[in-house]
Amino acid sequence: MIESIFNRINVEIKRTYYTHERYNSKSTFALIYHEKALTPEELAVFVRISDKFVIIDENHCFINFTFTTQEDAFKASQNLLMYLDNHFNSRTTCIAIDTFNVLNSAKEVMNRLTQILKETRRNSYTRIEDEDILNGVL
Repeated sequence: MIESIFNRINVEIKRTYYTHERYNSKSTFALIYHEKALTPEELAVFVRISDKFVIIDENHCFINFTFTTQEDAFKASQNLLMYLDNHFNSRTTCIAIDTFNVLNSAKEVMNRLTQILKETRRNSYTRIEDEDILNGVL
């Protein structure tokens, strides 16, 4: 990952941790994979206005589902998946969601999301997964 992009993600994660500590608000981090190129303009149409995203490369995007529990982030991911499927007329999108833990560094968050996404793509019976898919993998 390009250092400048990782730095943007790092700042976003730190800002979210600060907001959590100050206001006790939950957030959920996610990583999206899409086979076709995904532009910020296209993604912005489908992501909720309160959520923040960082395009990593043409196929991957980091999303911060702000003020959202993991359960609600799963529902938001289902909606996002449906919108992207309809927009691109394909079913190549996968989404990894990780548990919110302020003790995890940005590098740990990204490593976990990458590992979840890798397993999700490998075992594609569902296209949205959380850390439970790693049971038995770690």
